[in-house]
Amino acid sequence: EKIRDESEAVEYTLDGTVDLYGKPAVRGKTGRWTLGILILVNQGLATLAFFGIGVNLVLFLTRVVGQSNADAANNVSKWTGTVYLFSLLGAFLSDSYWGRYKTCTIFQAIFVLPRGCGVELTPCNSHSGFHVALFYTALYMVALGNGGYQPNIASFGADQFDVEHPKERHSKISFFSYFYLAFNLGSLFSNTLLAYYEDHGKWALGFFVSAIIALIALILFLGGTPRYRHYKSLGNPVSRFGRVLVASLKKWKVPVPEEGDSLYELDAKTYVKNGRKKILHTKGLSVLDKAAVPTSSNNEKNLCTVTQVEEVKCILRLLPIWVCTIMYSVVFTQMASLFVEQGAVMKVTIKGGFRIPPASMSVFDILSVASFIFIFRRVLNPLAIRLRSRGLTELQRMGIGLIFAILSMVAAGTVEVYRLKYAVKDCQDCEEASTLSVFWQIPQFMLVGASEVFMYVGQLEFFNGQAPKALKSFGSALCMLSMSFGNYMSSIIVTLLMKITARGSNPGWIPEDLNNGHLERFYFLLAILTTIDFMVYLYFASSYKYVQCEEPGESDGDEDSVEIDV
Repeated sequence: EKIRDESEAVEYTLDGTVDLYGKPAVRGKTGRWTLGILILVNQGLATLAFFGIGVNLVLFLTRVVGQSNADAANNVSKWTGTVYLFSLLGAFLSDSYWGRYKTCTIFQAIFVLPRGCGVELTPCNSHSGFHVALFYTALYMVALGNGGYQPNIASFGADQFDVEHPKERHSKISFFSYFYLAFNLGSLFSNTLLAYYEDHGKWALGFFVSAIIALIALILFLGGTPRYRHYKSLGNPVSRFGRVLVASLKKWKVPVPEEGDSLYELDAKTYVKNGRKKILHTKGLSVLDKAAVPTSSNNEKNLCTVTQVEEVKCILRLLPIWVCTIMYSVVFTQMASLFVEQGAVMKVTIKGGFRIPPASMSVFDILSVASFIFIFRRVLNPLAIRLRSRGLTELQRMGIGLIFAILSMVAAGTVEVYRLKYAVKDCQDCEEASTLSVFWQIPQFMLVGASEVFMYVGQLEFFNGQAPKALKSFGSALCMLSMSFGNYMSSIIVTLLMKITARGSNPGWIPEDLNNGHLERFYFLLAILTTIDFMVYLYFASSYKYVQCEEPGESDGDEDSVEIDV
């Protein structure tokens, strides 16, 4: 009533977001697509800068540092894995202490700082211990900056849309698709023009351009500061989780009521005042419910609310789904490593002597992502909504993504079979190791792009939507963390295979000269492993229980709960 008396025209957001000064955010002056687009452009530029370093890294390691194909692929996987591992650090600091805006700003600044290899004082062709150490230091500073920034920028962009407002809720769902599109469009420039110059040895130019673009992205992000919407950090989630686990252990012998009606809980309005939502009780993992059972001798420190217990349940239920996405990331990481090495030993010259950089073939992945986002949003999803009101769920889309991933490995393996068929044997000084055109890689890149639209966009929506309100950045970090573990797993698989297959005169599946190896067997192996992973995923996805919240004014039993984003 006071707000109405002061100004009839002022409308505040309903989801608890605040402005720069900690006051309730005014809908018309903060957030929405104006700031959403600013964040999308920032994401595109930051991605361009990041891939300007990462897109040709495997070739830099082989051509400049002098590493073998297997070692270079492993080092790229480890570095990429570290990038996404740092996302967990960024998410923790964001959710617990700094908030998403401050975290994004700090880690973007770290991303801009490195100078790295390729500048005048540290030429890339130097192999001294100092220069190599400097190169890896700069490289892993990029990993820290980009890793800490990525999970927070996705959640921060979603924060600009009020989930309690019908129109803005729909915009928030659309944002994740456009966010991933911006991610791919940002890598388009680095995968074409920058990849071309770096492929011709102009590493300094590529690295300097990446640094300048990263600085522009940071300045652009800071430009929206007065109009961003923010969520207040709700404290360290680790302590809340620990409290539930400790209370459950201390009350191990306490029986849990069957219906859960007598479990300790606060009313929904109390949670709203604290910027959170009341989560309804669910069956399963009942051992944790013991923490919310009041006892006559119960100490207050050992009594938790149902919502606190359900937050822990929520994260535990997400973990099996998350584990099943790791194998997909193993497939995805091949695009930045072995796909590039495979393309480098194919026919890469066209009429006029123009040489196609092998790394630039990923442009077909980007085009596929852009195309399938449009096809999904304009064709497939409307069709699915006609058949069932909700359309394809995030879990169903992630399953489709796994199917496309399997097909991409089959396609890559098939191409390798034919590449070997047209290979130039004992190729020492010849320009190309195979007469098969690099354009035969298009299907495998297109299939990976299609899989990304279903898997990674579905992941962003699913983990961000199902994570408790106080852990939104952690939900986004789970996507990045699966990529991290996928890269490390890829490195482990390659290392083990080389130890097993490279014996005596046998050079192994992925030798220095791919014409003497069997890269196709590796691709087919990944197809088999991903198929097994898909079967496991179907089991956990079919039994997953979605989070349900109670709004202020509702009561258990009076109205049916609705499945909403928490």
